[in-house]
Amino acid sequence: MMSEKLRVGILGATGMVGQRFITILADHPWFEVVTVAASPRSAGKTYAEAVEGRWKMETPIPDSVKSLKIVGVDEIERIAGEVDFVFSALAMSKEEIRDLEERYARAEVPVVSNNSAHRWTPDVPMIIPEINPEHADIIEYQRKRLGTTRGFIAVKPNCSIQSYTPVLAAWKKWEPFEVLATTYQAISGAGKNFEEWPEMVGNVIPFISGEEEKSEKEPLRIFGHIENGEIIPADDIVITSQCIRIPVLYGHTAATFVKLKKKATKEELIEALKNFSGDPQRLELPGAPKQFIQFFEEDNRPQVALDVNYERGMGVSIGRLREDTLFDWKFVGLSHNTMRGAAGGAVLCAELLKAKGYIGKK
Repeated sequence: MMSEKLRVGILGATGMVGQRFITILADHPWFEVVTVAASPRSAGKTYAEAVEGRWKMETPIPDSVKSLKIVGVDEIERIAGEVDFVFSALAMSKEEIRDLEERYARAEVPVVSNNSAHRWTPDVPMIIPEINPEHADIIEYQRKRLGTTRGFIAVKPNCSIQSYTPVLAAWKKWEPFEVLATTYQAISGAGKNFEEWPEMVGNVIPFISGEEEKSEKEPLRIFGHIENGEIIPADDIVITSQCIRIPVLYGHTAATFVKLKKKATKEELIEALKNFSGDPQRLELPGAPKQFIQFFEEDNRPQVALDVNYERGMGVSIGRLREDTLFDWKFVGLSHNTMRGAAGGAVLCAELLKAKGYIGKK
């Protein structure tokens, strides 16, 4: 029954990540989109009118949202009355996003955000559901600070770290301590396609603003622990990275080198990847990949063209694992940057928070 589903609002519903949220949630068994919010200049238009000429998804606009009227994202009181929680895919300055998301949380609306604005707020959990679901426990501290009973903010991490961080988690018992990751990132990570960004065709750009810092620091927070009401990043691992924009539409590839404190055989490492799973698989969350990490023996995999949609874009593909002359091991990882890396990862995060009792009906 529709009425049993949680009522969801999407902040920034007309942008590329907002559109991805719309498509993922179209037939979701737990969540139903009832409110679409965007900049005040789109307010009053139907969703179909607002995205006319700039719908970027492969599938058409779902009928369930076409005629929903756009609400201004600043109409917090109104939206708070219509929804059980919101997804945030806002396109504003970090300061504006930080402020707006906190205002929603204070209005007793749980916020599951795709944005980076609150990734380093000490009591905001940044979650990859298979790796650090226990960080949701910090929400109780955050609610005390905000003075809320329902409202809080949770975030998912940067899209580029998804193609190597799960491997480090799977290999935890061998204690990875030095990592070099070069990421080759799709143009949709910038919210664009080739029509809008023709200069990317046949081109490589060796700079993505802010991306290297995120790639180096965010996994440390994922691997951190809760202490005195805040998340303390891990200090037993160092990551260095370079981030490069390449001419593919979807899929971030990472060429990664790892040093381990404890010896492991190649067979042990592969076995650990194949067997790695977490709460989403145990709880059979609707958005969870059955097999989180797939491993390829072939030398020419993973490839974006063949493997980016593995497990509906929610799984991670790993290949080319071999010993290295400078580090201990090297491998190539691939993840879908707008599914696992953005909207899909946020939806899985919301499913986890619902299963843990942090998100529910008003």
